[in-house]
Amino acid sequence: MSKKHSVTVRRRAFAIWQKLGYLPWRKPREARKKGGKDFYKGAFDSIPFLNDDAKRTFSHLLLRPGYMIRDYLGGRHDRYLAPLTSLIVFYAFFALIASVLQPIQHRDSSIFDVDSETPSEIASERGEKFAMNVLKLVQNGYTLLNLDRNPDQVDTRGEVALAALEGKLRSQGIPLFLGKFLLLWLSMSIVLRRYKISMSGAAAASAYVLCQFSFFMIFALLLSFGESTSISLLLMAVLLTIDYRQWLGLRWRESLGLVVRTSIFYGLMFLAVILTVSLLVTLVAWLKL
Repeated sequence: MSKKHSVTVRRRAFAIWQKLGYLPWRKPREARKKGGKDFYKGAFDSIPFLNDDAKRTFSHLLLRPGYMIRDYLGGRHDRYLAPLTSLIVFYAFFALIASVLQPIQHRDSSIFDVDSETPSEIASERGEKFAMNVLKLVQNGYTLLNLDRNPDQVDTRGEVALAALEGKLRSQGIPLFLGKFLLLWLSMSIVLRRYKISMSGAAAASAYVLCQFSFFMIFALLLSFGESTSISLLLMAVLLTIDYRQWLGLRWRESLGLVVRTSIFYGLMFLAVILTVSLLVTLVAWLKL
């Protein structure tokens, strides 16, 4: 067998494994010859990081994420870690690595460069004034949600307590665990309605997608020696496009369009959360006056 033919065979075998999750010509694990592995058989079954379901979930999320989501929603629950368990395990592992490497916390500037002393002549039109007010509300809401990263914005005792709480939660990965999960879940529920995906199915899929993202966040953390914990939006879009294509059996163009719609709804919901926080804080301050 030539080297080129061998590579072709392996590529086809990998494609079959991706779609099925196993190689049909391999013997079941129980039928294989027992060896020295029996020494520690069952020793790690109760540890989510190390048992067979976790190993299978990790490898399948990395190499066949969309097909794995399809299999889980199709009823193969006994082969993988449950979505919520996977999400907790992945972010616990991420938080552990981050705490060991002690990543550098970069101070985020405001997402909008809005001048608080803009002359009134620039915003003479009502539409421009309204837009400026909305931008200021968004800026204030974003600042309130990131006080731990912007200590120069902390003035009152309440903001000091809020900044301390945000720092504690962020160090444990809680905002990433809750905030991004909820936003992605709602966004996927909306855009996948035409494919008859239920709310619970969208929740499971969004949990696995975030686990997949966490893979690359860990890689970014290790390769940057703790200086970066984020991955680019382009990489996230590529990963989600692959997930949709494998999971729903779509063409590349359809998958990319679905990713664009998901991103739009995600961004709109994120802005809605920030505006809601800003309006509530503004209302509380007005009532105190």
